[in-house]
Amino acid sequence: MEVNDLGRLALGGQMGPEIQQIEGRLLSKSPEQYEVSVKSVKLIRGGNQIWNGERVTVKREYISQTFERQFSKSQTIALSAVFVASVYVVVSKLGLVGFGKEGDTTAPPNSVEAFRPRRP
Repeated sequence: MEVNDLGRLALGGQMGPEIQQIEGRLLSKSPEQYEVSVKSVKLIRGGNQIWNGERVTVKREYISQTFERQFSKSQTIALSAVFVASVYVVVSKLGLVGFGKEGDTTAPPNSVEAFRPRRP
């Protein structure tokens, strides 16, 4: 939410006099006000104040503009595909699949089996 001059004046005692934007999770809204769990506050002269989800009620007349963040479905799908492909490459290169290979069943020359006496 972008705070206007009236909002800076009204919210100054509660959130600071140089507040420019409020970032957080919208908990509820009515025709008169928003209830927000505040994550951070951006200041006019730069800088951010980190909050811990404190609930703040803000009248709509204090806000000049609102913004909404949403996940991008296409970017999420692309990132998931890259992750799955990279896991597949690592598993196949390291031989972690568990299918094993058929090979020679005789003991290597320096193994314990090679030094045991053989029975006739």
